[in-house]
Amino acid sequence: MQMLFQLPNPVLVALISPLAMKTKILFVCIHNSARSQMAEAFVNRYCGENFQADSAGLEPGKLNPIVIEAMAEDGIDISRHATKSVQDILRAGQTYDYVITVCDEASAERCPIFPGGGQRLHWGFPDPSQFAGIHAERLEETRNVRNAIAAKVATWCEELSGVCNAAY
Repeated sequence: MQMLFQLPNPVLVALISPLAMKTKILFVCIHNSARSQMAEAFVNRYCGENFQADSAGLEPGKLNPIVIEAMAEDGIDISRHATKSVQDILRAGQTYDYVITVCDEASAERCPIFPGGGQRLHWGFPDPSQFAGIHAERLEETRNVRNAIAAKVATWCEELSGVCNAAY
């Protein structure tokens, strides 16, 4: 008797299944230049085996150089990341399990809304582009935001999956 279907190649299943099973997260802010980039990097670092994070902005700008510096201090190189547009993600038809806005409370009314499916959450963090003072002062405030985002991501990953590879 001839089989009507072919069993999948176990090697391909092993390679593809983890990607298909990951929870997809989109972090959104105004410019995709700081907070959303940091959150994306921390999710992919701390719990990348269970989650796949992306980030985008309503008005994509240029990566904040102080954020690049602060993340490098933590061993994460985002210097080659590109800012991405929410509109481009929508046009591509990408879907997410979670869409998390990371705008500060003062800018919440400008914080973009991502249409489509997925659970929506808001994590408010100050905007590093708004920090004043000399470089050292802005860097210190950016470190505080970086650490707050790292802690939030670590806690959230642990709550959702029971796994977090954060070492801070």
